[in-house]
Amino acid sequence: MEMPNVPLKQWPVNTIIKKHRYIEVNKKFWLGHGAALLWLLFSIVVSVPWLNDLGALIGKPLAVILIAGIGYVPGYINMFNVVSLLLDRQPQFKTTNPTDPVTVIIACRNEEKSISHTLRYIKDQDYQGLIRVIVVDNASIDKTAEIAQKAGEDLGIDIQVLFEEKPGKYNALNKALEHVNTEYAVTLDADTLLHKSAIRYLVSRIKSAPREVCAVAGAVLARNSRENLLTRLQEWDYFLGIASIKRMQGLYQGTLVAQGAYSLYRAEALREAGGWPDAIGEDIVLTWKFLNSEKKVFFEPLAVAFTEVPVTLKHLLRQRSRWARGMIEALKLFKPWQQPVKYVKYLTGINLIMPYLDLVYTFCWMPGLILAFFGKYWIVGPATLFVVPLALLQNYILYSYQRNVFRKLDLRIRRNRLGFVLYVLLYQMLMSPMSVIGYCQEILMLQRKWK
Repeated sequence: MEMPNVPLKQWPVNTIIKKHRYIEVNKKFWLGHGAALLWLLFSIVVSVPWLNDLGALIGKPLAVILIAGIGYVPGYINMFNVVSLLLDRQPQFKTTNPTDPVTVIIACRNEEKSISHTLRYIKDQDYQGLIRVIVVDNASIDKTAEIAQKAGEDLGIDIQVLFEEKPGKYNALNKALEHVNTEYAVTLDADTLLHKSAIRYLVSRIKSAPREVCAVAGAVLARNSRENLLTRLQEWDYFLGIASIKRMQGLYQGTLVAQGAYSLYRAEALREAGGWPDAIGEDIVLTWKFLNSEKKVFFEPLAVAFTEVPVTLKHLLRQRSRWARGMIEALKLFKPWQQPVKYVKYLTGINLIMPYLDLVYTFCWMPGLILAFFGKYWIVGPATLFVVPLALLQNYILYSYQRNVFRKLDLRIRRNRLGFVLYVLLYQMLMSPMSVIGYCQEILMLQRKWK
């Protein structure tokens, strides 16, 4: 899983942070908001001419709504993220060689081409405890179950193959949960390959955490980024975008998604929650249910897995619209203001305003960009550039963290400069419309699909 190195000068963020005394999570939270508020005030001051010009065209109230969605709110969120990342320090492990038995659950449907490869990477784990594997075939029409059974036996894995005919990933996962007899369970997608230390670091993190931590999300990265330009873009999204959000959320002990593709759970907590829910975003809803019951969810950047990302716009649209639907499902069930922990109130509150931001970006910012090419800077102009440095700084900080993670894991970062440039400039133009489509699908309650 090694990748060619990108020769960038190291910015020793971790070294800088370690020189400072420990800062409590609560203080980090309010320092982040203080810096974000100052940035918001600065943004409002410099945007007055822009607000006046746009207000003259469409009216002041609508101008405020548009500019807030394009500049004020994203700037506030980005500044909070930047400060949080700068202050973040992962807690030390109490153990790095746990031996607790673990069950790996792989719910799959028509995965005959990838399942044996996934099992081989499980076999190669440096984990010293027992690893049981439960593969649940969810109404496949190929030879997934047969190939999984044979591969497991050939590799000498403690494997059990189950069948669940009722469609739906949550049905397959709950079928497996009935057969879990270990304290910890790891969910893994059939196309996701584990770094050799992945399970060891996941278990080390939960063993080093307070008892109320019921799940740990692993770091999922793209493994097929060389297929085309679309996968090159997604490589940076997983490496910087998703990772930065999860790292920031983990700092406040409220990672919002222990993703089904690769996460560890306390089996007891899963049973208390009633297993995985009947939802298109079963992992999102389950995680929010944990948080709503005052449990905590961590993120472990050293627990790395590599997954197949969509190679076509059609499949990327299906994936991201499904994620957006899952977020709406969670918001329906668990209102941000009802969350018992203030950090989680804020984190889920950001999701509450995401539809607004995506709508503004899709229907206002993108047309405004087209107008800007014709010299009409009513919506997109020089003032909007103030958000860009914050986004770049956030990515740079995360890149420094991720490079340190890769060093510890003996991995290298692939050369993908074109993908990075396009990721910064264009990626959101894909994500926001896809999310809007997902919101509409959920509002209309359209049919769910496995993938």
